[in-house]
Amino acid sequence: MDNPLSDFQLSFQQIDVLVPRVNNGIQFILVISGELKIETASRFYHLEEKDLLVINRNQLYQVQGSENNRVMMVTISDAFMDHHYADYRNRRFECYSREIDLGREEMISSIRKLLANVMISYYRQDESYRIEVKSYICQMLLILIRGFKEEGSVTEKMDTGDLRLSQIIDYMEKNYDQMITLEGIAKEFYLSTGYLSRYFKNKTGMGFSRFLMNIRLKHSMKDLLYTTDSISQIAMNNGFPNTKSFSTLFKEVYGMTPHVYRDNHYVQKEDSVKSYSNEDVSNFIHSPEMVAKLSSLMLDDQKTYSHTETRYEKLPLDLSKPATMKVNAPSHILEIGEIINLLNEDIRSQVLDVNRDLHLRFIGVRNLFSNTAIPQEVETDEEIPTTSPYFTIDRALEFLKQQNLSLFIRSDYMNISRNEEFYFTKLTQFIKHCLQVYGELFVQQWHVMFYEPYYTGVEPKELQRVYLKLHNVWKTMVPQVQVGVYMPFSFGKEKTSDHHAWQLEHGASIDFIGYNANQNEVIDFKETADTKFDLAREYIKDKTDKLKRYLKRNQLDKPLHLVSWNTLSGNTRYTNGTFFRGALVLKNVLDISNDVETVALWVNTIVHEEVGKDKRYRMDGVELFHYLHGKRPAYFALMFLKRLHGEIVAHGKDYVMTQNERGYQLILMNSTIINPYFSLEETFLQKLNKEIHVMISGMPKGEYQIRKHVFDKNHGALYTKWWSLNSKHGMDAEIIDYIIHSSRPSLEIFDESIEEDWSFYTYLSSNAIHFFDIRKTYS
Repeated sequence: MDNPLSDFQLSFQQIDVLVPRVNNGIQFILVISGELKIETASRFYHLEEKDLLVINRNQLYQVQGSENNRVMMVTISDAFMDHHYADYRNRRFECYSREIDLGREEMISSIRKLLANVMISYYRQDESYRIEVKSYICQMLLILIRGFKEEGSVTEKMDTGDLRLSQIIDYMEKNYDQMITLEGIAKEFYLSTGYLSRYFKNKTGMGFSRFLMNIRLKHSMKDLLYTTDSISQIAMNNGFPNTKSFSTLFKEVYGMTPHVYRDNHYVQKEDSVKSYSNEDVSNFIHSPEMVAKLSSLMLDDQKTYSHTETRYEKLPLDLSKPATMKVNAPSHILEIGEIINLLNEDIRSQVLDVNRDLHLRFIGVRNLFSNTAIPQEVETDEEIPTTSPYFTIDRALEFLKQQNLSLFIRSDYMNISRNEEFYFTKLTQFIKHCLQVYGELFVQQWHVMFYEPYYTGVEPKELQRVYLKLHNVWKTMVPQVQVGVYMPFSFGKEKTSDHHAWQLEHGASIDFIGYNANQNEVIDFKETADTKFDLAREYIKDKTDKLKRYLKRNQLDKPLHLVSWNTLSGNTRYTNGTFFRGALVLKNVLDISNDVETVALWVNTIVHEEVGKDKRYRMDGVELFHYLHGKRPAYFALMFLKRLHGEIVAHGKDYVMTQNERGYQLILMNSTIINPYFSLEETFLQKLNKEIHVMISGMPKGEYQIRKHVFDKNHGALYTKWWSLNSKHGMDAEIIDYIIHSSRPSLEIFDESIEEDWSFYTYLSSNAIHFFDIRKTYS
């Protein structure tokens, strides 16, 4: 069609035949209905309804269409591309909708919709249509550049603005199967042999003979893939002087012999596009019905793609020689404050959820002998008392036993020292009661941790004395029970405090070490520079490593329990809510999974803050549930770790891949440390997003079902939905219930036939987790 937009050529047509031609610029071909067969120098493409193909600059192609097809074509000039994309001459674009990698569907969908908008805007031709058309085409090119660019070959880099060079190469393309010599071409174009040789090398960066051989090699690929001709026939048919020269060049370029390449890539027999005319046979269509057809076709495609600038990474995974190791996920201590909280129905419900979905082993309790848990004995004249001081706590212990959970008891020095004699008398009576009612097997699985913080004013000898007494009482009555200490440890000084150094001398009486590691400890939230926040990046792993080395140097190599920790969170409830931290939680636990026995978690925000006797935001622990029973990011992040099983076949900084009886599992993370205040700025956050091109080799061939779980601030985080559904008139039970039940990771299902190497793309926002369950099928 006539087009006043000189940089773009737009057409909507029915195609019988397009005779061979070299494409100028970038061309988008979209089939609206019917079928097309497109033949390039090296391969065939079969396009049906909704299929999309991009033809690169200087690419030789020809087309044959079915009866009554409808095709949309948009060509963008070299001049426009050169002006707006400096790297244009060094790139080519591999974009064929039938052969895109998993994760590129939304890009293809967006290009289709933009093509529809281009055509509709052009037909409407309102006052702003030129700007609209240019805007849509620029968006298409942005997706193409960010999603489908590859390193350009000599063909794309060649300057076809040079008319003489274009004529020479066109001649070579059309006569590649004939005898062609430098002397013959020089004579054909009235040039001297020496001048042509220098001119050709200067313009293409390659010698004449090698350029010709590459053309022949490119054309020979079709015979190799789509015919059953012998290798010697293919060499002869494509102008090679002999089979050896063809095989040598082929192996140099493709890294394998033509025989091996054919065995690995053979498609099916294919006939070349037949042209019985020297001219195109096609009709341009201006029918409004075709625009309506295009519009309705696009409405069927609901996927969208946000072409935001993002970081890009390639992740090659070779499974042919995996260094296998078992997945090692630490167990969890679920902190509930006082044991009496287990009688609260909400707490019980949350404990049941955690026990089902996470690696729960212990229920962490404090102040075991509070008057609410074990009330004072009441004087009675009954010969046999009809009440028991353990009636209340027994209900909690019975629940623990039914759920196969153990106690992790924090015994604070301050609680013991208030009335030491009374405490140990009560402790002895309690242990006897538990042994009598529940048996030694249940009680001996408990852990008891003696606790006094870093900033204690108590003398070291006093702490030592009380601990040894506590240890003796427990071990005398239950020899198998584990009794340990909390060890404050300075990250900078790489040692414990002077008040706790006595622990190093009593290794025989210490069964385990509890410690804390909180990324917020090393951050001044008034700072804004990224370098300051880098201090927190590996803090938990580094502190754990330093503590292990310190203990080993002092012959105190004991099991470690991370009893207090947090990822970077911000120091207000607001920043903690807006700063999504899913990947940080998972990565920190994965980093120390081989170093610790357990990692502690708080059951919910309410209990965590009640233990601190205040309502301020606390940074000394990770909570699994929010105020209103919705799951916080740590819950879902660690749920993925529970699901991960089998042997690790590949792992790195932000990924883990396992093999198990059902296939494979892959966790990808985009762990990001930033000032949490920046999490309020969407434009800044988008620059932290990451696109990963995963390339997996060594997987067994076959059919697979891919289950992709996405966990990020838009799929699973409470705060996003809380914010969008908030109202100045408040929330009722219906809104809250909807937020809780809809805030969960998303799930997508794909069927994939894997014949050789498999690759896909996935787009992770800041601190997102993508979990792929790659299951073998048996249909």
